[in-house]
Amino acid sequence: MAAKAYAFLQNRAFVIPEDIRAVAPDVMRHRIGLTYEAEAENMSATDIVSKILNRIEVP
Repeated sequence: MAAKAYAFLQNRAFVIPEDIRAVAPDVMRHRIGLTYEAEAENMSATDIVSKILNRIEVP
């Protein structure tokens, strides 16, 4: 839904992969609970979301 709203704000009636990448960090950040190890390595939820998005191939 967030990607659809973002696409609409970009004057498009359809969603493209870049729309997903634009909103994913804000949408997913609060869903990730960091482990003690991740906190000890100074990783943030945003870092983890970025790594996930970088590994996913765009069709």
